[in-house]
Amino acid sequence: VREGPRRGVRRDVGGRGDPDVDRSRVPAVPLGGVDRAAEDLRALGELAKSMGVRVGYEALAWGRHVSDHRDAWEIVRRADHPNIGLILDSFHTLVRRIDSDTIRSIPGDRIFIVQLADAPRIEMDLLYLSRHFRSMPGEGDLPVVDFMRAVAATGYAGPLSLEIFNDQFRGGSPKVIAADGHRSLLYLMDQVRQFEPSPIAISVPAMPERSPVAGIAFVEFAAAPDDVAPLRDLLRQLGFEPAGQHRSKQVTLYRQGDIRLIVNTEPEGLVRSQYVTHGLSAYAFGIEVPDAGAAVQRAVALGANIFSQGVAEGETMVPAIRGVGGGLIYFLDKSETLGAIWEREFVPLESTAGPNAGLTRIDHLAQTMDYDQMLTWVLFYRSIFAVEKSPMVDVLDPGGLVRSQVVAAASGALRLTLNGADSSRTFAGEFVQRNFGSGIQHLALGTDDIMATAAALAGRGFVPLAIPDTYYDDLAARLGLEAGFVEALR
Repeated sequence: VREGPRRGVRRDVGGRGDPDVDRSRVPAVPLGGVDRAAEDLRALGELAKSMGVRVGYEALAWGRHVSDHRDAWEIVRRADHPNIGLILDSFHTLVRRIDSDTIRSIPGDRIFIVQLADAPRIEMDLLYLSRHFRSMPGEGDLPVVDFMRAVAATGYAGPLSLEIFNDQFRGGSPKVIAADGHRSLLYLMDQVRQFEPSPIAISVPAMPERSPVAGIAFVEFAAAPDDVAPLRDLLRQLGFEPAGQHRSKQVTLYRQGDIRLIVNTEPEGLVRSQYVTHGLSAYAFGIEVPDAGAAVQRAVALGANIFSQGVAEGETMVPAIRGVGGGLIYFLDKSETLGAIWEREFVPLESTAGPNAGLTRIDHLAQTMDYDQMLTWVLFYRSIFAVEKSPMVDVLDPGGLVRSQVVAAASGALRLTLNGADSSRTFAGEFVQRNFGSGIQHLALGTDDIMATAAALAGRGFVPLAIPDTYYDDLAARLGLEAGFVEALR
């Protein structure tokens, strides 16, 4: 550390060929002045030259005299020394809402290293935000893509460094964090390459674009034979009837409207291991996309783990990847092979039931996990599918706090609610603990007439969750709803 009334910088010695780092300083000791700083850096450049190293100068967002990369560049420009260059950090630029396009006029060979970080858009002391809430590019709310496009336009061809300070990462799995970092860089540079061809973007392997989603094709339950009768009774109360039996497996298809639910009681394979680990559970779901092969190709390029297991002769191998909690995400499309899978794989069953309950579609799935995993899965879904995330919200639970975030397609065809549990005393935390890990906690089913559906469910013997009268009294008091409507809800 070199500090004093004249030099006033911190010098961090890098390794593996990286430049040393001189950062702008916060304390009152350093003197201001662009010329003084340039003079000092020029002298430092001579020292660096004699030692065979380079020195990069970086503006800190909370720096006392230099807090803007434009000022840092002016100091480096005036220093005019080949061993002195600029360090750019997306966090320091974007958190102060500095226009990224101002980077485009900086010569790429004068930028020695680029550091990348994302963060949520929250009003907070910048130093505290930096030390505790940084995240991988794509996990936060900062326009890191715009920043990196501007960097690419300079012709910069040097290294990219992920500089992330985050309380979750400190106690997390190094392997998972490294995989997230790799995925975030691939996703970032894939977006950059579409607009700014550059040496660093070209090095990223080509991959198909993010896949649009037409809807959730099905949800599959892992079950044991003893679970079938009570599960079947519940599904029938909800208006579902068996619609097909798999031609060679112990798998039954239930349908209502556009909803397909699969109950799988196979005695071996992944479904059996899922049942042994988690018990009766919704362990897999299928997504309908325009091109299943392209979607899988992108997912694998971004580090997703592909899944496959043997199928009988004449059966269709449905492409799939591993998802939350080790479960599966299947990909279906309208191709000749995958588009006719229901007719090809299942023997139709005649329904003897009357009208259904009016459920028409899967509105959304909720996946519950430890809070530390949320950033991982937000990035996972955003990088593979054409979905965006909503702001995180806090859900109050009698046993604590649950953090919830939605990733959804603009069309609404896919909505996934990710719930992060900090405490095992919450309903979400209890699910993770009882389930021996993350997974699908609930399915939300849509209807065009909820009052008619509620009446139909009651007629089928469905027993709903008991809601206290005070809930409806509170609705009327807070929202000013008409008394008749409140009574109908009640």
